[in-house]
Amino acid sequence: MDEQIQVLNERVKQESQFVERIIEEVGQVIVGQRYMVERLLLGIICDGHVLIEGVPGLAKTLCVRTLARVIDAGFGRIQFTPDLLPADLIGTMVYSQKTGEFTSRKGPIFTNIVLADEINRAPAKVQSALLEAMQERQVTIGTTTFSLPEPFLVLATENPIEQEGTYPLPEAQVDRFMFKLRVTYPKKDEERRILERMSGGEIPEVEKRISPEDILRCRKLVREVYMDEKIKDYIISLVLATREPAEFGLAELEGLIEYGASPRATIYLAQAARANAFMQRRGYVTPEDVKVVGMDVLRHRVILTYEAEAQELTSEDIIKKVFDRVEVP
Repeated sequence: MDEQIQVLNERVKQESQFVERIIEEVGQVIVGQRYMVERLLLGIICDGHVLIEGVPGLAKTLCVRTLARVIDAGFGRIQFTPDLLPADLIGTMVYSQKTGEFTSRKGPIFTNIVLADEINRAPAKVQSALLEAMQERQVTIGTTTFSLPEPFLVLATENPIEQEGTYPLPEAQVDRFMFKLRVTYPKKDEERRILERMSGGEIPEVEKRISPEDILRCRKLVREVYMDEKIKDYIISLVLATREPAEFGLAELEGLIEYGASPRATIYLAQAARANAFMQRRGYVTPEDVKVVGMDVLRHRVILTYEAEAQELTSEDIIKKVFDRVEVP
């Protein structure tokens, strides 16, 4: 087994060399925000959709567009608005007077990377149109089902829910996002660099560093990254602790959690931990890999009770307690 892990480790070191090159290339345009860039790349590597929350003006859209250029992937941007219709997203049936028949006209979702900009400004029926695409990687127009191109990824941005004109996303849709990121304002020195770089009027051009075919090949290797049985038990314990906290010595959380993390959380924690190990150029997963991605995988899957909200607790507060208390292998 040790020999196999060593061989795998060498393969991962060889194949993961592109990671730092991509981050550096995106850094030619995006100042700071390394956390956001790394998580977006994690999502692409392990085939998971990403939800980015932050106030307007934090380069969320620019970051996604730049990353799509660097990996030479098809890119489509959809601006979500209150009057958006499902047909504007997935396409519709169009009647041809010449032939007297209906034909399918595909919508902007048929591309590799879809930027769903300000996703929580559109009503529920538009959000529902995304569900099939995000889970099944296919879209139904009329009576015909079309497969979406590979790789396919939804990278969505949303404004904080307190802002005017926003709708809460349905829980079923939120659960389909592998990560939910919280992006904050840049630091003082980063703000200065943003001013100097962007006030010139021209955004620097980026070069292609990898192809979509390389991403698909990389995903196969990520699935082979070694995960010990103890790490698997650790992941399961973390998820179960959000459902039955008393069983893990977290009796003080009883009555504060309305719904714990779903089985998708278990799957995504394992996938994301493997991808994080790959990005760190390792062929095996450590507990630290699970901790690094844990908050982003769980923060939108732990639903709190009114009692918790009355105490001004957030899902992040609960998750931190879970990670502090669950025994690390």
